[in-house]
Amino acid sequence: MGKQANDVRLTEQAETNENDFAEIVAGLSGAQKFLSPKFFYDDTGSQLFEMITETPEYYPTQTELGIMQDHGDEIAELIGPQASLIEFGSGSSLKTRLLLDQMIEPAVYVPVDISRELLVASAKSLNADFPDLEVLPVVADFTQAFDLPSPRVMPLRNVVYFPGSTIGNFEPEDAKSLLDVMYQEAGEDGALLIGVDLQKEKSVLEAAYNDSLGVTASFNLNLLRRLNREFGANFDVESFEHYAFYNEAMGRIEMHLRSKKAQNVRVGRETFSFRAGETIHTENSHKFTKEGFRALAARADFEVREVWTDDRDYFSVQYCTRS
Repeated sequence: MGKQANDVRLTEQAETNENDFAEIVAGLSGAQKFLSPKFFYDDTGSQLFEMITETPEYYPTQTELGIMQDHGDEIAELIGPQASLIEFGSGSSLKTRLLLDQMIEPAVYVPVDISRELLVASAKSLNADFPDLEVLPVVADFTQAFDLPSPRVMPLRNVVYFPGSTIGNFEPEDAKSLLDVMYQEAGEDGALLIGVDLQKEKSVLEAAYNDSLGVTASFNLNLLRRLNREFGANFDVESFEHYAFYNEAMGRIEMHLRSKKAQNVRVGRETFSFRAGETIHTENSHKFTKEGFRALAARADFEVREVWTDDRDYFSVQYCTRS
């Protein structure tokens, strides 16, 4: 189970989901075709998402970084000394460096991600930058409970870290289930530090998901390339286009892949017909009010203790403890 990656001890708990193919077929068989956003994150998809965060229109990353820079000392004080930092969906761990710089003698950093290649690269980089900190990466699907590795130094508290407002990508019941997993991984006296995107002007939101460089479009379309490679599909990727808009009634950005023409697509032995203009719904990104997220957290027995925002109230970082 454990593997050596230079100075990084890697734990792999992710297994191939035998139900993935059935899930894809079921999603493409509905009146509104749908594919789970979990299929975005092969190694290419993870790299493209990191590129999205650097586009000028995508405000969440830079805004959250600003909040962490302005309030890192307060956050570290709340976390306390000798804590274990468990990051769900760690990606490049950019914001994590700011947090680790402020934390008081952290016991261990545990990045958790499904993308092995990006996780290992990030863990090695952090291990080099923080040579006195034990880094124990875990390859796992963090929507399901997983075993934490055993660190050299026993933490006084587990703090789950979930930056970037990825919580908004989950439907309300799925978000609650994910918070339940976080509650379990945090353990007794544990806490949650989470990024939460806030509701704002439609024009700002739609620009963020339709960047002028087309990186988000490449990210969305890469899902079809993955299905071709891993699930025996024959999507003509050039015959689909990225389509994203803000659904004001639902308080969410919706991402779709829209068929440019009438066509048939095969996935394994199954064939699916598309009308010109028909879409595959690939992702939602829910935007919250502060009250709305507080209510969601409470359903998972988390109590919001502190909320930090930027001057425009575009984004928030929230510190929650187990009730």
